[in-house]
This record gives sequence, structure tokens and C-alpha cells, in this order.
Amino acid sequence: MSTARGKRTGIAATAILTAAIAMAGCSSDDPLGEERSSDAADGAIVVGSQAYYSNEIIAEIYAQALEAADFEVDRQFTIGQRDAYMPELESGAITLFPEYTGNLLQFFDAEAEARSPEDVYAALQEALPEGLTVLDQSSATDQDSYTVTRAFADDEGLTSIADLANASVPITLGGPPELSERPYGPTGLESTYGVEVEFSATGDTTVEDLLAGTVNVANVYTADPRIQTDDLVVLEDPESLFLASNVVPLVDEEVADDVAAVINAVSAALTPEGLVALNVLSTEEEQSTPDIAAKWLSDNGLV
Repeated sequence: MSTARGKRTGIAATAILTAAIAMAGCSSDDPLGEERSSDAADGAIVVGSQAYYSNEIIAEIYAQALEAADFEVDRQFTIGQRDAYMPELESGAITLFPEYTGNLLQFFDAEAEARSPEDVYAALQEALPEGLTVLDQSSATDQDSYTVTRAFADDEGLTSIADLANASVPITLGGPPELSERPYGPTGLESTYGVEVEFSATGDTTVEDLLAGTVNVANVYTADPRIQTDDLVVLEDPESLFLASNVVPLVDEEVADDVAAVINAVSAALTPEGLVALNVLSTEEEQSTPDIAAKWLSDNGLV
């Protein structure tokens, strides 16, 4: 099974072939250099990850699940952001990567208008470059949300963003300064849900301000481990104010059919609450990524 597309063929000169082989065996100070694709043995599934603990945990789950199914796996973790790793995926040097539907769609189509999980997933499949595809998306997300404390949710009977319109107290929304101008910020809240808010630019202390009561609604990412550790409630978004960004395996088409059964089973088992719990094990309990992945796979009957 090949891990790279578009390899040059027809090179006749023995000297050039010898030089190419020698170059492939040399180490490089650039982890994203072209010779990286030769690090994996022929037929290995090369699993990559961002330099982000949550993404690396998912990548390690993919890797261990594949190894349990007798695939050979090469790990290329903590690569960086999309501008760094996407060329590696397009070249075939990396063959499998945990991604996020909404953010990935916007990377390839900045003008995309899809918002709901189903629409974003469908639009993403159309927007991907030739040679790449996605397997089943997970219900787990890592996206913007409006989140409240458990006490505030219970006191006001809140389960969705729409319920904020009937709150008995004024709503103060906390988030980064740029939220005030985002389409899902105060203007979007009012136009989509009829919720009027006062905005407070809380920056890096958004969750702390929410817990202190300085704000009563906060813009928090849905995979933030503090949702579990501080017993926060993510409000449902039935009108898709936020762009859906579900965890999704991005994969080289050449290996998609081979790994689909294994990786789709992982996606089916990974839930929003489950992803938060995995992140807690990393940030709060400081467990290693391989240990976190191994236990999750075992607990879910996948190994």
C-alpha cells in the first residue's frame, strides 16, 4: 500500500537513484521536509496530529486502534497548524489526521455558508482537494459555544441558547474582544434567537469571569476540560448560530477503504462529553497520551 501519491517514475540514471535513496535515509532539521514520507515503512499508515493535546489524543487513539487491527502505523505528531501539515496530507506523506469539519471547510472554502453538522460535513466533502476524503464524523466537537454555570442553568431553566430570551435577569456575555464583531456575537444572538446582551471583553479570563459571576454567559470551546471540572453547561444551538466543527478523520483516498471500519468505530464511540473527559485526563490528571488512548479504547470495547 503506498503512502504517497505522485512519486516520480522513469528516472533512468543510476547515480540519481542512488543519491535519492541516500537523501531519504538522512535526518533533516525540517520535520516537514519531503523525505519525511520515507520514514514510514512501505504500507504503513502515517497518522499526524496538531501541536495541541486534544488533537494528539485523538490521533493516538486512531494509531492504537489501527495497530490493534494489525496495521503498521507511523506517528508524526505535534506538527503545527494547517498551513504546515496540509501539504503533507496532499502529498500523501501523512495519510490520516484528526480534523474538525467547520474549521477545515473554511480552510478550503472561506465563503462556505453551511452551518449545521450535516450541511458542513456535506460541503466539506465537496471542498476537499483531489486525493483526500473524510470518514464518518464524530458527534464530538471542538467549536465555539455559549456556556453557563450549572447553577445559572438550573435557576433559569436553560438548555438552549433560545432559553436566554426568557431569563429573569439581564444577560452579560463574556468572550474575547473580537467576539463583539463576530456574526455569532451579540448581533447574531439578537437576530437569530432574539436575545439581547451586554458584552464584556473578558479575553483569557472568560471562564474565571463566568465562575465569579462577572458575566453569566461565556464563549467557551466545547472541548474545554473546564466544562467538566467546573461543572459548566454548554447550551444547545438548534438554529446553528455557530459553525459546526465536529471531529472528523481526514484521510488519503488510497487508504480510506482499508482503515474505514476501524476509524469509523472510533468516531461512533467518541462523544462530546467523552472528548472533554479525555482532555481532563491530560490537563488535570497529567496522564500520558498513550495511556489515555489505551484506556479509552479498552473502555469502549475497541481493542
